[in-house]
Amino acid sequence: MGEPTILLDLEGIVKEFSSVRVLDRVSFGIQAGEIMGLIGENGAGKSTLIKIISGIYQKTDGVIRLGGKTTEIPDYITAKKLGIGIVPQEFNLINYLTVYENIFLGSELHKGLLLDKASMRSEAGAQLKMLKMPLDVNKHVSELSVAEKQMVEIAKAMILDARILIFDEPTTTLTAVEVQTLFDLMRKLKQKGVTMIFVSHKLQEILTICDRVTVLRDGKLVSVDRVEDLTTQTLAKKMVGRDFNQVFPDKIDSTGKSNILEVENLSSGSVIKDISFTLRKGEILGFAGLVGAGRTETMEALMGLRKAEKGSVRIQGKTVKIRSTKDAVAHGLGYISEDRQGKGIVMNYDIPKNISLISLKEKYLKRGLIDKAKEDEASEHYIKEFRIVAASKKSQLRFFSGGNQQKVYLSRWMDTDPSILILDEPTRGIDINSKKEIYEFIHRLAEAEISCIIISSEMEEIIGMCNRVYVMREGRMAGCLEKEQVTEENIVFQATGIKKV
Repeated sequence: MGEPTILLDLEGIVKEFSSVRVLDRVSFGIQAGEIMGLIGENGAGKSTLIKIISGIYQKTDGVIRLGGKTTEIPDYITAKKLGIGIVPQEFNLINYLTVYENIFLGSELHKGLLLDKASMRSEAGAQLKMLKMPLDVNKHVSELSVAEKQMVEIAKAMILDARILIFDEPTTTLTAVEVQTLFDLMRKLKQKGVTMIFVSHKLQEILTICDRVTVLRDGKLVSVDRVEDLTTQTLAKKMVGRDFNQVFPDKIDSTGKSNILEVENLSSGSVIKDISFTLRKGEILGFAGLVGAGRTETMEALMGLRKAEKGSVRIQGKTVKIRSTKDAVAHGLGYISEDRQGKGIVMNYDIPKNISLISLKEKYLKRGLIDKAKEDEASEHYIKEFRIVAASKKSQLRFFSGGNQQKVYLSRWMDTDPSILILDEPTRGIDINSKKEIYEFIHRLAEAEISCIIISSEMEEIIGMCNRVYVMREGRMAGCLEKEQVTEENIVFQATGIKKV
């Protein structure tokens, strides 16, 4: 066999923002028809590198060769023409357009001078069917769940018929079943000769789907290795520059503690039906299930973000009425949404403004004016508490890494002094080090008798953090697992209703 063909060759790639070097002479080649993993902590330079390859950013220095020819990629349109497609981490969809209009945005099909809407609907439906996500293509994107939006982004990249496909954290909102569907699709694309770059913080996924792995740290290339020469431990060590033995802290056993929250027969529209569960004081409680099972909707109904038609909620033994988020906060509830950039942080606000957003009236208003000194003092406290990395607390959050954005979002809810904190996909799209810090923080909350509910599509996160797990299926409660019952097999069985053979 001859030498493998290098399709994309990067040589000495440098990127500087305002004289700060975020990529420092990165060089490696990607072979035609291979799946190349790209990993590194938040701030390692992964997103910057793939944005240079896809024409979103311009390199400061270095050479890009495509098929052996030196190539300039001045913009995203040029990248598309060169056959480079990207599935971005943060969604690039237009809410008021339909699913099929988003999928074909910029690549519309025509019949003469008119748009061929019938063909676009048909092809969009076929792509989604291949992804096993049977969505109504006439639905507006604003009506979709985060996982459904992710599949629309993947379908959007697929219709380009690209020769290089970049997947930037595509599995962060997907369940194990959906990840398997995506991986099956990637293997089919590989057989067709499509070259892929797969960016993920989930090291086991990298080892499962990739041929080789490129590791970046602090903007520099650490290594390029074949997956058979690696383990999750060696990868983690390469990423962080030190041994990484245990990501999860020891589990907290809340057996015998009193209930702080009791929910009975909670129902909302056709989405959630007769949901009942309890939460103990100082407990870290897990909620598992497939996408669309109703986990997020249950918590939205509890928080007053969605109308509950029936059901009762007791906090500290007292029946409470929660009709709005304001009511929920008054009763000591906090909610970290899974959609960090859509429903969470305000991207063009700085740290103090983001943190004080909910507690402004109660804590920072003095005779109608904002007490800036107090606001700054609080932000300094949270920067220290969460180890938020920022050039300045006055920097806008759009310049922050995903992990640091999530820490600011957590800080905002902690500033409301909750007794119950709901965390929906709390580590979506953040690196292993930031994950470990967030897990340790949740653990400290539970030790301080603050009760936490974790909704997660990451099985190891649920199993690693929770001693008790509720599993939902199709808007109903499928069961509750405790202690040694909390296994992947039991969770999958209850989530799907299909027993493992």
